[in-house]
Amino acid sequence: MDLSWMAWTGPTALFWGGIIGCLIAMCVWEYFSPGGNPRVGILRFETTRGDRLFISLLGAAFINLAWLGLVGPNLWWAMGVSVLYAIVVFKTV
Repeated sequence: MDLSWMAWTGPTALFWGGIIGCLIAMCVWEYFSPGGNPRVGILRFETTRGDRLFISLLGAAFINLAWLGLVGPNLWWAMGVSVLYAIVVFKTV
């Protein structure tokens, strides 16, 4: 399989590895504790763990794209901002 079209830098591989790791961890968590622990946060509607993960991943994608467009290809700081954003989402949403 030819993957030369993709710029596989360290941060890019770590970003996608993190997404896959999050999805696997959420599947295991849901298997052992089903239901997703629904709660109402700052968005004022009920969200589950899966909803919060989706919001976190979507936000991380936008953070990284904005970083690429505004700052440049050094994505280490963008990845850190994405992790902080995910922590905030899981705590408050």
